Amino acid sequence: MSRRLVYYVATTIDGRIAGPGGESAFFPMDADLMTAMNAVQPETIPAAFRAALGLEGTPNLRFDTVLMGRATYQVGLDEGVTSPYSHLRQIVFSRTPGADGPVEWAQGDPVAYVRELKAADGLDLWLCGGGKLAAALLPEIDELVVKRYPVLAGAGLPLVDGGFDPAAFTVTDSRRFPSGADVTTYRRAGGGGHDGGTR
Repeated sequence: MSRRLVYYVATTIDGRIAGPGGESAFFPMDADLMTAMNAVQPETIPAAFRAALGLEGTPNLRFDTVLMGRATYQVGLDEGVTSPYSHLRQIVFSRTPGADGPVEWAQGDPVAYVRELKAADGLDLWLCGGGKLAAALLPEIDELVVKRYPVLAGAGLPLVDGGFDPAAFTVTDSRRFPSGADVTTYRRAGGGGHDGGTR
C-alpha cells in the first residue's frame, strides 16, 4: 500500500488555522480530544512536549515524515526551536534554503517532491501546514483530519490559501467532544487506503 499525504490540522469555525501573525494560542485545549488523537498518532505532538505527556519513546504509529512550509517552521524557529519534531523526518518547503541543521530543505515543485516521497517505503506523510503549501499540494492530499474548534477568528491564515480549485472529499469519520470541538476525517473521493480516523 502506498504512502498517503494527510493534512492534519486545527481550524476555527471560519476555517482559520492561525491568526494573521501566525497566532495559535487562542485555540482551546481539549484534554479529551488530545487523548483521543494521541492514541492513534502520538507522533504529531512536538518533541518538547512528549515527555510531559508520557509519550517519550512512543513509536510512530501513523507518520514518519512531517512536511511544513517555511512560515510554519519559522514560528518555532523564532522561539529557538530548530527541530520541532525530532522523532520524525522533517521537511521544510521554501523558495530559499535555510541553514544546515536538523531539517531538510525542499525547493522546486512540491508536488513532484511529494510524489517521490509517496513512492518510497514508509509510514504516511503528515502535512502540518501551512495554507499556501496545502494549496500547492492539493492534488496530492489524500486525506484531511480536521480538528475544528468552536472559535471564530474573524481573520487569519486559511486552511488552504490558493486559487479556486475544487476537490471532492468524502467524510469517513467524525467525532464530537464535550468542549464542542470535533474531529472529522475526509478522504479524497474515489480514494482507498487505511482508516486514519479517531475510532
